[in-house]
Amino acid sequence: MDDKQMKGYVHSLESFGSVDGPGVRYVIFLSGCAMRCQFCHNPDTWKLNQGQEYTADELLNKALRYKGYWGNKGGITVSGGEPLLQIDFLTELFYKAKEKGIHTCLDTSGIMFPVKENEKTGQQMEKIDTLLSVTDLVMLDIKHMEEEAHKKLTTHSAKHSQSFAKYLDQKEIPIWIRHVVVPGITDRKEELEALGSFLAQLSHVEKVEMLPYHSMGKVKYDALGISYPLGDLRQLTKE
Repeated sequence: MDDKQMKGYVHSLESFGSVDGPGVRYVIFLSGCAMRCQFCHNPDTWKLNQGQEYTADELLNKALRYKGYWGNKGGITVSGGEPLLQIDFLTELFYKAKEKGIHTCLDTSGIMFPVKENEKTGQQMEKIDTLLSVTDLVMLDIKHMEEEAHKKLTTHSAKHSQSFAKYLDQKEIPIWIRHVVVPGITDRKEELEALGSFLAQLSHVEKVEMLPYHSMGKVKYDALGISYPLGDLRQLTKE
């Protein structure tokens, strides 16, 4: 193997993902996340530069073993953690995937998208544009519409995901919105109406998924010796 090839840090792989984009997906969970969402069910993905190292070719070779199951809709989804923390590796992976005719889906919170004009350097935006040129679909997590509530929920500003949504729409990238419904936090009428009003401004949202809060990740917090932020908050059903 060529040691000069770029490598990415992978937390885990899922061969037959059915909820991470259209069709059957090969799902790659990259390591590293800047946010600390109170309802996060994968705290074991937070640390950057941890996990199994792979080159893009190695991951594609693994994924292609399952191509026969994808049909016309399936493909590769890269999730996390936060995939944009490894944007150079992600871009190389998607470039190589598109060369092989594979549908590419990015599952992200958009937290790395710059919102201040002085942060939008040519290099940063060029990297984002290059990635989007080989991205067929973005699944965008919008955590909360209200700024202070978003900061309390995630430790970061809501402006990043909202600005990224607008930018994706401008670039005519198909978008699936994901929103976790958490009792007493993101299920208020005002918050949901604000989300609806925001999404109504976008022209390329193909789907909105309202995901019920669950605490299945609590066991991971216990294993890592981390206090679970939401305690015994009741779980919701799909309905």
